Parts: sequence; structure tokens; C-alpha cells
Amino acid sequence: MNYILFDGATRAQLLPFTYTRPVADIRFGILTMRERWEYLLGYTTSTITEDYLANKWPMVEMEENIMINAAYFPTEELLIQIQNLKKSEAIFDNDDIVAFFSEEDAEVNFEKYSQIEIKGEVIKLENSWDIFAKNDKAISCDFQLVTQDKESEPIPSSNYVKNAENIFIEEGASVENCSLNASNGPIYIGKNALVMEGSLLRGPIAIGEEAIIKMGAKIYGATTIGPGSRAGGEINNSVLFQNSNKGHEGYLGNSVLGEWCNIGADSNNSNLKNNYAEVKLWSYQSERFENTGLQFCGLLMGDHSKCGINTMFNTGTVVGVSCNIYGTGFPRNFIPSFSWGGSAGMKIYQTSKAFEVAELVLKRREEEFTEEDKEILTHVFEETSKFRRY
Repeated sequence: MNYILFDGATRAQLLPFTYTRPVADIRFGILTMRERWEYLLGYTTSTITEDYLANKWPMVEMEENIMINAAYFPTEELLIQIQNLKKSEAIFDNDDIVAFFSEEDAEVNFEKYSQIEIKGEVIKLENSWDIFAKNDKAISCDFQLVTQDKESEPIPSSNYVKNAENIFIEEGASVENCSLNASNGPIYIGKNALVMEGSLLRGPIAIGEEAIIKMGAKIYGATTIGPGSRAGGEINNSVLFQNSNKGHEGYLGNSVLGEWCNIGADSNNSNLKNNYAEVKLWSYQSERFENTGLQFCGLLMGDHSKCGINTMFNTGTVVGVSCNIYGTGFPRNFIPSFSWGGSAGMKIYQTSKAFEVAELVLKRREEEFTEEDKEILTHVFEETSKFRRY
């Protein structure tokens, strides 16, 4: 069977992270949504996404296909339902399409489909803040998945350890003279990751392949440090996608950083309003600030964005793609993509300059900044121009 992951109706609510990737490639827990589905299905997947992303993530259609809404987490019950789908059948979550059987080039008319209600627990990425708010559940589920029938590398005796059976260390990882407390959730340390001495880890925590945790880091669950990322200082209930850096002292809490982000030394975000009120967050869908229902919500930062040393972010700040933030004081709670500056004022960060930086940043990790990447960022620059009123 050919499985295709589609973005679904929640894509706009997952911006700025879906400006530069399909919903399927959002990381939370240990894995991305795509990695999780492919792990369980035993097949590679392709994608239905926005046209400007399709060159990098093309759709591969065959004679018979199962289309899956990538915003849905693959629970055991949902997996069984999807694997048992037959022609002209679709799984619904109230009015939301979860999955359906499709034939090549055939017109899909759901009025003619047999509609099946989703079963069991429903875990879905509905809003950008769900990436950190639902990370506890995602880490626990992924930990069971990726460690099943596998044996952890021995935990070096130099570490202080609580609940060792809830700690898994992959081959090549280095963890010495650290505190590993898995009493409240699992700790997963990926292949060739380095956890430097003096680090304090309190699960649930996922540390990706070749990630580095700097000396004396204090990391609380539920936190994901993605593959190739760098983490230091104090981090709480946050998700760093692949190849992002928060490597110095300073606080990051209830936050999400996309790929290729960098947080300057001694930068901090607030995650709680002084009056303890519900946090409002910028919505790209309604183009205004909306209630989140959360009391704790920090910084949401899109791909390729960076901030200088001693930057301060207010509670519930949304930073778009490819921004450069610096200076004293608190910048605005919504910073449009391709912005340069801070509280003293902003100007447009031109794509030619942004591309120069991106090329250098990727080269340091021995990766190429491709023409596809340039085309995607150019589209994001044009699509977000309406938000830049300077």
C-alpha cells in the first residue's frame, strides 16, 4: 500500500513552522510525525502540501493510496483502523478527515464514502503551542516505540541515576558525571549525542542524534533537543527542532524553536504573565492575537531566526522565519518573517543577506543551502510581506 501524508486544515494554525515544512515534518517527542508514521507502517511516505513546498516534498501517487492527515498522532487504535481501510472508506474525527482510501486520478467525493468514526484516544496537533504542550505524551509514546525489543547502552557509573529502567542510551552517546532523573518520565539519548559533565536532566526528555548538551545545563521535561542541536543554560518544556542552538546561559521555557535557530548568550523568555492571566498568541489564521487557554507560553520561533546576546522575549512571543533580533528592551510579541532589529525599531531583512547567512550556517554542519531552499524562503518572504509595515 502507498501511504501519503497530507497537511490538513490545521496547517495555518501551525505557522510559522509550516511555512518551511509540511505538517508531517514537525518534530515533537523523539520523532517527527513522518518518522513516527513510517516507523509504525513499515513504509516510506510522500506528502501532499503547499505547491511551493512540493518540489522538496513531492507526492508519489500509485494505483491505490491511503491518505493520512499528518496532524494526527498514530495511536494503536488509529493505526489498526488505517491498515484496515478499504476502497471508498474514510475515517473522520467529527468533521475532520483523518484518513481515506484513494485511487489514482479518481475524484474524491466524501458523500459517497463510508464514514468511520475514529476510535480510542485522539492526539492531534491543532495549534502551534501543542508542540510543547503535548510533548510529554509524545515522548512517552515514542520512548516505548523506539526502545521496544532493544537494549540500552550501559549507563556509566559516574552518573547520578534515578529510575534507570526509564533511561535509554543509544550507541555512541556519551554521558558522564551527570544527573539523570527519570522518575517523572523517560530520558532518551540518541546515537552519538554528547551530554557534558554537570548536566542535570529531569525527564521526560528526548535528546536527538548527535545533539550536544553543554556543561551544567539544567533541563526539565517535557523537553526535546532535536538531532544536531545544542542546548545549555535552563530549559523547561520546550522543543528544539533539528540543528538549532540554545547553547548558553539563559532561560527557555514552554517554547518551540524551528530549524537553524540560534539563541544568543544570556537571552531569556518569559512564560508567565505578571497577572497570571491566560496568554494570548499571534494567530496567522485570524491575523490577530487569540487566547490560547494556557497560563504558561513562551517563545515560538520559525526556521533560520536568531537573537543576539541578552535578548528578552515577553510571554507569548511569535517570531517568524529568518528574523534577526537584538538590542535592549522587549521586542514586539509578534515579529514578522524577515525582520531585522528589536524594541528600538525594525527593518526588512532582505533575502540576499538572509541567504548569505543561511548558506554559511548550513555549511558549518556540512549541509547545502539548495536552490529549493531559496525558492521556499523567497515564497515565505513574499507571502509575509503584508505583516511588515516598515
